[in-house]
Amino acid sequence: MQKLSRSKTISLVTFLVIVWGISWPIYKIALEYTPPLLFAGLRTLIGGILLIVVYWSKRKEIRWKENWPVYLTSSLFNVALFYGLQTVGMMHMPSGLFSVIVYLQPVLVGILAWLWLGELMTGLKVTGLIIGVLGVAAVSAGGLSGHIAVLGIVLALITAFSWAIGTVYVKKVSSRIDSIWLVAFQCTIGGIALTSVGSITEKWSDIVWNGHYLFGLVFGIVVGISASWVVYFMLVNAGDASKVASYTFLVPVISVISGVLFLNEAFSSYLLVGLVLIGISIYLVNRKPKSSLSRPRKDNLETEDRRRYSL
Repeated sequence: MQKLSRSKTISLVTFLVIVWGISWPIYKIALEYTPPLLFAGLRTLIGGILLIVVYWSKRKEIRWKENWPVYLTSSLFNVALFYGLQTVGMMHMPSGLFSVIVYLQPVLVGILAWLWLGELMTGLKVTGLIIGVLGVAAVSAGGLSGHIAVLGIVLALITAFSWAIGTVYVKKVSSRIDSIWLVAFQCTIGGIALTSVGSITEKWSDIVWNGHYLFGLVFGIVVGISASWVVYFMLVNAGDASKVASYTFLVPVISVISGVLFLNEAFSSYLLVGLVLIGISIYLVNRKPKSSLSRPRKDNLETEDRRRYSL
């Protein structure tokens, strides 16, 4: 497992959070000119094919017979369920409340990583994850008005669970699979599923091939899907899954700021409160317990004492 330097980790996290944050207003504009499932399906399908073409020279690393169950499982949780349910669920409840529920994902990742991967779960980390959820709730508070359907809540919960399961699963199998090929095949397989369902339930003729739609589609293919998923899995594979997931709490903040700047959406004091809470959350989740820092020193002293006595 390749470890990343601190500077590279910060750069990749910054890239990921900004890309996922600005994706929401970009996709929101594009969705005015296209059915949702076809839009999600085309983004993921073409993004996956693009990666296959670019990375084809290293096709020996695919090992299809050995890894096809991993590709299929990842495509189910990280693309088909995540993007599909997210798109449909937004039609049944306010976007603010939906995002609050979906961004329970870092908390779920922390719990699953603890149970499934044996990652350390401390009181600080639990506290940080809870504060992160409160921060996301504060950021999204402006969108909590409107009709709320039970179906929408159920879909949001399944969306969060599918993303969390997909993240922890990828972390678990990361040692035996190439992350870029994983992204390529999860997007291609999941994109085929979403496009197929969209072709049955929606109309291709409803797509308006104008500049707004094409920009959203191209942005999604190249940056929002291909590049961002590669970066996300690089971070997850190289570090603590729950710590990496904690940074996604920042995505709603960037999304709200982008909406204010580019869509003339109203600025709310909730954004400032949410930003502070999310900052505290990330600090607590990533802070190393003092006991774990002091223990190695104690062990070293005990080892040195044994050496002295043996001499």
